[in-house]
Amino acid sequence: MSDVELVLRSTRVITPEGTRAASVAVSGGKITAVLAHDAEAPDGARVEDFGDDVLLPGLVDTHVHVNDPGRTEWEGFWTATRAAAAGGITTLIDMPLNSLPPTTTVDNLRTKKDVARANAHIDVGFWGGALPDNVKDLRPLHDAGVFGFKAFLSPSGVDEFPELDQEQLAHSLAEIAGFGGLLIAHAEDPHHLAAAPQRGGRKYADFLASRPRDAEDTAIANLIAQAQRLNARVHVLHLSSSDALPMIAAAKARGVRLTVETCPHYLTLTAEEVPDGASEFKCCPPIREAANQDLLWQALADGTIDCVVTDHSPSTADLKTDDFATAWGGISGLQLSLSAVWTEARARGYGLEDVVRWMSTRTAELAGLGDRKGAIAAGHDADFAVLAPDETFTVDPAALQHRNRVTAYAGRTLSGVVRSTWLRGKRIVADGEFTEPTGLLLTRHP
Repeated sequence: MSDVELVLRSTRVITPEGTRAASVAVSGGKITAVLAHDAEAPDGARVEDFGDDVLLPGLVDTHVHVNDPGRTEWEGFWTATRAAAAGGITTLIDMPLNSLPPTTTVDNLRTKKDVARANAHIDVGFWGGALPDNVKDLRPLHDAGVFGFKAFLSPSGVDEFPELDQEQLAHSLAEIAGFGGLLIAHAEDPHHLAAAPQRGGRKYADFLASRPRDAEDTAIANLIAQAQRLNARVHVLHLSSSDALPMIAAAKARGVRLTVETCPHYLTLTAEEVPDGASEFKCCPPIREAANQDLLWQALADGTIDCVVTDHSPSTADLKTDDFATAWGGISGLQLSLSAVWTEARARGYGLEDVVRWMSTRTAELAGLGDRKGAIAAGHDADFAVLAPDETFTVDPAALQHRNRVTAYAGRTLSGVVRSTWLRGKRIVADGEFTEPTGLLLTRHP
């Protein structure tokens, strides 16, 4: 213990064994020990005592659209990672779109890393993309360290990232399974979407009807069938349809290598409360009804749904028109995700240990980072958030770090104030004050 540089102390530290009063010893950016609360600090170690504020592992958000380079006016690594840090997130994995170029070749990955390297306030990794014409690029991207491959099973909304049909999905998935990779899928069936009524306009009910649950259900069923046939590892992105839960549970029981995520907006917002014309609530798949939301929470509790991620998908404010058919579909949630989920979780009888499991531990495991992220345990990176769980605040868009401060949470009162965020033993934000960027670019473990 003679090399310990820092001791973080709290009466409430969330560890893999539960919440307890503890002192966390840090050296060289790593947690070296979790000690008794009253353990004597080694000579020369700095002590930070957070009192009754909760010390939890930094969140790991595996679904973020940074859009940099190419659409940096939509977000960018500087603003996205500041917003994440302000919300207690210490690691994010960037989606291969909507940047230009998309992360679909090794050269394009290198371009994105060059932009991110000096602008990352937190640690950043990258997903690759699976397109109809880039099967030859999948293995090289895997070898270059991407964490897996994003595919759309319906149109993505940007021309440079076309969807896979079922034959193309089988081809890509066979290639990915051959080297032990992970495919993550936007699962909506294009035929069901094409058959749904497309009225457009300001009414949210019309937009909801245009993205029916059976589009998700059919795409997920097809994905499960392909994964089972190939013994491939697949992950369902941003699940919103509770109707798909029984088939997901059954597939997991059969041993299909399947994981599933949902998002804060599906867990905290409901279709019944979306005002007409309020396209800050637009996302695909859509926010559904309250009864659907209740079933998503049950599935989180029983493990059918594995984790919660933001699907942070920002745009410039002018693209959020009051016509749901033409407005950009995406919700910005990086800075508010922890507080939003905690607010609803506590109202439903869940604890912060549950939130940490869904938003840190399991997301780290999904990305293959479970041995260094997602837990306050010896040997892990010293990444932390300090949370005042009972303190509330009202969401003011002007206070957000996102480049475009459009939010579906404007005016909501949320519980849980992030006091400070720590990356590898260094405080990177406290009370709205940020350090210079020190985030690292992460690669998948060999």
